[in-house]
Amino acid sequence: MANEKVIAGLQAIVTGLSQQADGHQIQSRIFASEGFSKLADKYAEHAEEERGYVTKCIDRLLDFGCEVKLEAKEEAPVCKDPVDWVKYDLQVSKDGLAWLKEIVEAARDDYSTFDILKEYYQDEEEDMYWGEAQLELIECIGKQNWLLQQL
Repeated sequence: MANEKVIAGLQAIVTGLSQQADGHQIQSRIFASEGFSKLADKYAEHAEEERGYVTKCIDRLLDFGCEVKLEAKEEAPVCKDPVDWVKYDLQVSKDGLAWLKEIVEAARDDYSTFDILKEYYQDEEEDMYWGEAQLELIECIGKQNWLLQQL
């Protein structure tokens, strides 16, 4: 049986990441409606990846014999402006990685859970780097030129 911190972390991921996946799906549809097909595709794929991690965390909780909860989620923003969304999503990644690092470390002696959490951490880190790179690109080439690249 995993320690309580790991179990609480897995449940928090199930709750929080399922909301993020829904948010990314909503953003994908908003971007598609505005003609930003590259952003729409990116966030639709991202939502599916996140749902995959949610499934892995649910399965791991069930492996431990835990009760998986469908917890209430706080409202999250939806942005019409793609740049505002990239900024928001980048901050979510930064905040999430700081928290997730603690859970990954707590699972270090449970190799199966550690592998799931490490993979999720690496994916979130990649998302953070992407967001940082996009904001740097926007600063370099300007918002309108960046938006043209997202069509």
